[in-house]
Amino acid sequence: MSRFLPLTIRFVDGSAMTVSSIADARRALGGTWKNKKTAAYKAADRLVDDALNGICRPDIAFAAFQNAAAQQGLLKPAKPSAALAMLDELASLDGHR
Repeated sequence: MSRFLPLTIRFVDGSAMTVSSIADARRALGGTWKNKKTAAYKAADRLVDDALNGICRPDIAFAAFQNAAAQQGLLKPAKPSAALAMLDELASLDGHR
């Protein structure tokens, strides 16, 4: 099991990948982004490398990656899990009593 909840990234060229680790984030940073010169992208790039080298906490690097992807509109909305959908349905039924 991966350390992070998976993110689906949709690159500018239309390709997509799931990112759920720092190694995945490193590969994703090599994909086709809108602008690799933004401050958020550069910070994510540096922090992901630092995490891989053991000088940055992985959760900080992953958050920076997620922020950069969100700023460029590359995050694909996640569908709720089946369990969450069932819980939502049960909660709505409880309100109809």
